[in-house]
Amino acid sequence: MAHSILVVEDEPSIAEVVSLYLGRAGFEVRVASDGRAALEEIARHAPDLIVLDLMLPELDGYEVTRRVRARGDTPIIMLTARKSEVDRIAGLELGADDYVVKPFSAQELVSRVRAVLRRSAAPAAADPSEQPLDFGDLVIDPVARRVTVRGTERVLTAKEFDLLLALARRPRAVFNRDSLLEQVWGSADFIDPSTVTVHVRRVRAKIEDDPSQPRHITTAWGVGYRFEP
Repeated sequence: MAHSILVVEDEPSIAEVVSLYLGRAGFEVRVASDGRAALEEIARHAPDLIVLDLMLPELDGYEVTRRVRARGDTPIIMLTARKSEVDRIAGLELGADDYVVKPFSAQELVSRVRAVLRRSAAPAAADPSEQPLDFGDLVIDPVARRVTVRGTERVLTAKEFDLLLALARRPRAVFNRDSLLEQVWGSADFIDPSTVTVHVRRVRAKIEDDPSQPRHITTAWGVGYRFEP
């Protein structure tokens, strides 16, 4: 069954080209021209991925992303004319999976859509015999995919959980961002390395008492990240 893609773009010419290329690639494509229409379309049809312009009428792409993320983990690729790292980080912080700057190649966008869908596929089932990782205050259950801090469950997205588990399975080992992209996202291609930084920040906010002084997920300056048991 073909993946369904929602293209949210208020420029008809861009929406037409993106829809054409995605359709030729075998995707089922729907189009919304503003933020409110996008949310209505998402509620009706639950797309497998959203290609989302940031500068939209009614509700901008940032607000659409906030509302989508409040409901679940539908993959989002942002389209924007803004090139600064600050804007890119802002989109990733909200939960975007990728970020494409206009003008862009429609064929490259198709490749990015495929890559994000691969990365967002359901995680491989854990070995049923694998025991929870118990670090006292923090317990990570790979089979149930649950995280508790002092007995209270913390809700992590799929990629946040996978990132935490990848680090916790090898305590004190240092992982650079490319290594984590390969392990957690399946590839370092077509993905901003800032994605790792943003996800680390989000995991810290959920499991650390003081995210600014993390106890478990620490930074190896100039290299990457490690998990302290």
